[in-house]
Amino acid sequence: MSSFASEIEAYLQTYDELKEAVNGLNEEQLRWKPAPDKWSITEVLTHVADHLIVVSFRIREILSGSEVRLPAFRQDAWIAGQLANEGSASDALDTFRALTAYNALLLRRLPDADWDKSGVNVKGETVTLLSVVRGFVAHARNHLGQIDRVKQAAAQAHVPGYQTESDRGA
Repeated sequence: MSSFASEIEAYLQTYDELKEAVNGLNEEQLRWKPAPDKWSITEVLTHVADHLIVVSFRIREILSGSEVRLPAFRQDAWIAGQLANEGSASDALDTFRALTAYNALLLRRLPDADWDKSGVNVKGETVTLLSVVRGFVAHARNHLGQIDRVKQAAAQAHVPGYQTESDRGA
């Protein structure tokens, strides 16, 4: 068992946190955008799934000892190019769940020393496997805040199905 079990559990927990954040929302609500240049919740979920694809590759590059720069991606271009808002939030969540589970299997079998292995990111910074995993968890949780802000904006715009805190009696 890895000494990094708590890191792995935090990583896995991001799926439950995202799923809970969108629980009860219908497709119309998930696709609503606060502004044309802002992401919908579906787009946010697609982005975190996309980011996890890239992180999965980074993990493997680090473990392989590769000297290739770790990949980056153009998040807005990826969202636009794949017409993410026409996709399904549940499909993005399913992909996210599958990738976190698959990566967790790998992370659990690593010896502790592997968590200190490193690679070089696109900015030229040396990053360890541990920092990549922790960074992803922080990134996913940052997007939970973004989902909450979209929900608040929808409630203030009186989008059907959303309630402001005052409407809920909070």
